[in-house]
Amino acid sequence: MEENTYLHLDEETIKKVDDKMPPAEELQDLGEFFKVFGDVTRLKILYVLLCSEMCVYDIASLLNMSQSAISHQLRVLKQMDLVKNRREGKTIFYSLADGHIVTILSQGLDHIEE
Repeated sequence: MEENTYLHLDEETIKKVDDKMPPAEELQDLGEFFKVFGDVTRLKILYVLLCSEMCVYDIASLLNMSQSAISHQLRVLKQMDLVKNRREGKTIFYSLADGHIVTILSQGLDHIEE
């Protein structure tokens, strides 16, 4: 019978890990944040907005999807503060919320291309 070997961590290591571990609520929020990137349509929308600010109609045309489907996904992205919008007359234009989104997308691609 094979005997299991356990590593017994010293108190200093345990404290270091405990100090660096974010609170459970933040980890939950982080999990929800990354879940947004698990949808291909949302990723396509983010890449479209990486290139240019656009309205729902233009995004839908570009991605060959319904305006309703795009609006739904934009709502999700806006709730997670990944996109922002501005109104010009009756038209609402969407863009990436900030530079962090560009970094997340480019680092994600770098990671899978390694």
